[in-house]
Amino acid sequence: MWSLKTAQRALIAAGCMAMIYTQFTMSPATIEFARSLGATGLHIGILGALPTLMLFFQFLAAIVANHLEYRRWLWLPISILQRLILVPVALVPWLLPSLSDTAWLWWLIVLTAVNHALIHFTTPLWLSWLGDYLPHKGLNHYWGYRQVWMYWTGAISLLGGAIFLAESGLDIKYGFAWLVGVGSIFGVFDILFYTKIEEPPVAKVKEPKLKKVLMTPFLDPNFRSYISFTCFWHFAAMLGAPFISYYLLEYTGMDVFRLLLLWTCAWLGGAVFSKRLGSMADHYGNRPVLILCTAFKSTNMIGLLFLPKDPTLAFWIMVPVFIIDSLLNAGIAIANNGFMLKNSPSENRTMYIAAGTALAGLVGGITSILAGAFLVMSSGWSVTILGKEFNNFHLIFFISLLMRLVAAFYARSVREPDSHWTAQVIMKLVGVTPFRMMRFPVGLYRSFKADELRGMSPKEKRKQSRLEKAKQTQNAGSGSVD
Repeated sequence: MWSLKTAQRALIAAGCMAMIYTQFTMSPATIEFARSLGATGLHIGILGALPTLMLFFQFLAAIVANHLEYRRWLWLPISILQRLILVPVALVPWLLPSLSDTAWLWWLIVLTAVNHALIHFTTPLWLSWLGDYLPHKGLNHYWGYRQVWMYWTGAISLLGGAIFLAESGLDIKYGFAWLVGVGSIFGVFDILFYTKIEEPPVAKVKEPKLKKVLMTPFLDPNFRSYISFTCFWHFAAMLGAPFISYYLLEYTGMDVFRLLLLWTCAWLGGAVFSKRLGSMADHYGNRPVLILCTAFKSTNMIGLLFLPKDPTLAFWIMVPVFIIDSLLNAGIAIANNGFMLKNSPSENRTMYIAAGTALAGLVGGITSILAGAFLVMSSGWSVTILGKEFNNFHLIFFISLLMRLVAAFYARSVREPDSHWTAQVIMKLVGVTPFRMMRFPVGLYRSFKADELRGMSPKEKRKQSRLEKAKQTQNAGSGSVD
């Protein structure tokens, strides 16, 4: 087995492989592929719901985990099967050329459901494995560093997919098949990395009674506050999030190349800021990072509400919006993972992780399906306000916007005793005056240097100080201005 340091590097490489798989098999190209098969808002709503609706499989994984000695040999084969489950959809043009588009669409939906069921069965096993194996000190910082590599990989792979679809000249049905095939290969390589990563034995509940195992996370007041928040947050987010790509394709007339390029740009925010957000979560706690990122998550809904029908203009308006949204998503992901891993006991960690995500996923999945059904029933509805036409898409985005603002206040109810107050973190980042509050991104950059110095030894700090003084002396001599 690899040493801890080697394993941590391997986990980063595996994460990058997984990101390539994800971007090629579950990117916005899937929405265009479904549209080519005749998908309506309801079908898109179902596809958008499946990633969260299938989260209840995490409860099953948590129950099974308490009867295992090691997770690896159950996790490995199921994960490999999951990485290959969408290949039959890709092979339809060659294996079943006479299959109708309607049957093909439902084949996509069914296998996507199985895909996400397998993902969510394996996720708690994987997270509890890493939660037992990785040292908790500096965990968020490492997680953020891993996210940086994954976000850059996601951006590059999505850009590659966009160029391939644009330059190959292939119909989306055949282009999507190639993406799924290549993505599945990378996905299998991702899983194989874990054959060399050490796994501590499962810390089982002493008396694994089903009711006790299931109820323990909900009886913990701190974790219960987190579950309550994530349920409301998934409700607020899933009102609008599943329909963003569909809206850009349908309403603005954006083509697949621009859409994939837009999502490529979206990864940049997470790529640039993930490491620092991880450091913030380590130093100040997961709760303030969660609150701060949730507070600004309505930005993308605001952008979508006032988007023009010109696809080129819509693209350039949404680029900075998507970059900011990616930064916020990275912060929420890091804070969520950090909270669940650090606030769950080792002997029932899998169930805590399942409780922290599965119930919220059910709420989000049902919300997405109902919102998709609403889009179908309200098709053709519109109203003109101050000379601008608003339709059924705008209505669900507006409701999602309001609920996201409510969620920003709700996030304050999350309990994490060792974390700093959010106001303290804001003052640390940007100062205390209203004018300085406008400098939030600058404050985030200012915090980077402090975070880096905290991780240095005294000798390294002195060396860094000497280098900075030498640079200042050189600049003064040349008359340059910093």
